[in-house]
Amino acid sequence: MSDDIESQGWTRAPAGPTAGTGARREPHHFRRLFAMWFVVSLAGDLVWWFVVGPHVPPGTMTTQARGAQFDFNVLFLASWVVVSGVCIYLGYAFYQWRASRGGPDPVGGPAASSNVRVQTIWITTTTLIVIAAFIFGTVQLILPQGAGGGEGPDPIWKPTSDKVLPIQVIAQQWKFTYRYPTFGGMETSTLVIPADTWIAFHVTSIDVIHDFWAYQLGVKADANPDVDDVAYVHTSGQLGSFTVRCDELCGIWHGAMFDYGKVVTKTQFMAWGSRTERANADNTKYLPPFAWTYVPTANTTTGVTADTSGQAPYSRIEKYGATPAKKTVTSPKTTSSTFTTT
Repeated sequence: MSDDIESQGWTRAPAGPTAGTGARREPHHFRRLFAMWFVVSLAGDLVWWFVVGPHVPPGTMTTQARGAQFDFNVLFLASWVVVSGVCIYLGYAFYQWRASRGGPDPVGGPAASSNVRVQTIWITTTTLIVIAAFIFGTVQLILPQGAGGGEGPDPIWKPTSDKVLPIQVIAQQWKFTYRYPTFGGMETSTLVIPADTWIAFHVTSIDVIHDFWAYQLGVKADANPDVDDVAYVHTSGQLGSFTVRCDELCGIWHGAMFDYGKVVTKTQFMAWGSRTERANADNTKYLPPFAWTYVPTANTTTGVTADTSGQAPYSRIEKYGATPAKKTVTSPKTTSSTFTTT
C-alpha cells in the first residue's frame, strides 16, 4: 500500500511536528485589525477636526451656519471611524487570505460559518449609531431655533430675544428683492444685514415656487406664492459678503438667479438703512402696500394684492431707530399687514 501511494506522486503527511521545527501559529488577526483601525481612524479624525473642519462650509457668519459646520464635522468624524474600519478590513482580508493563482482556495473552517457573538455586537452597534445620529440631528435642529430653515408662517422654534429685525425676501423670475418693513417698507435689490443681530427672513414669492438659499448664513427657505415662510438666523461678529441663490428650479434662467449680500456693523447698517429709505422714498410710495404674502396677480397691472387683514401682526421687532411700516388701507377688500413694536 505504501509503495502504491508513493508511486503515484503522493507523500504521506507526517504524524506530528518534525524534530527541530514547530507548527505554524495563526496570528491574532483581530489585534492586527484593531491596531491598524485605531491609528488610521484617530489620525484621520484629528487631521479633519483641526485642519479641515474650521474651513468647512457654510462657515461661521451666523450661529446657524456655525451649527451646521459643527454638525457636519461631527457626522464626518463618526462616519470616518466606520468607513476606515470597513476599508481596513477589506484590504487586510484581500491581502491575508488571498488565493494564489492555480493554488487551493482558502477555507475559513468551522469558525467562519456562524458567530452569534459577532452578529449580536454588529447589530447592536449599528443600531446605537443610528439612534445616536437621530437624537443628535433632532437636538441640533431645535437648539438654534429651526437651524436657519423655513418654518412656515407660524414657526415652532423662535428666538427668545425680543429684538428681531424682520426682512422680507420677495422672489420672482428671476431675481430677489428685499423689503425692510421697519424702514418705511422700502424695497431694495441689495441685502444688507447687521452683525450680532437676530434676523427673521420672511420669504415669499409673487409668481412660481423659488427657494431662498444664503448658504454662508445657513439660511434655506422655500419661497411660495401666498405663503410667508419664516427662517431665523443670528449673525455673529464676522463681517463680509455672502451669496444668495435660488435652489428650486423655477424656469429657464434659474441658474442666473443669484446675487450677493453683506454683513456690516450695526452702525453701518443704520446709516445704510436710513440713507436708502430716504433715497427710495419716491419709489416706495408707489409700491403695493406692505403685506406678508403676495399672490401672482400682484405682479400684474390689476394691482391686486393678497388680503392679509386676518393675519396676526409681527409684534417682536427691533426698530433700529427707524419708523415701522404702518397699516394702510388701499381698498375695502385689501388691507396690508400691521407692524407694532414692543
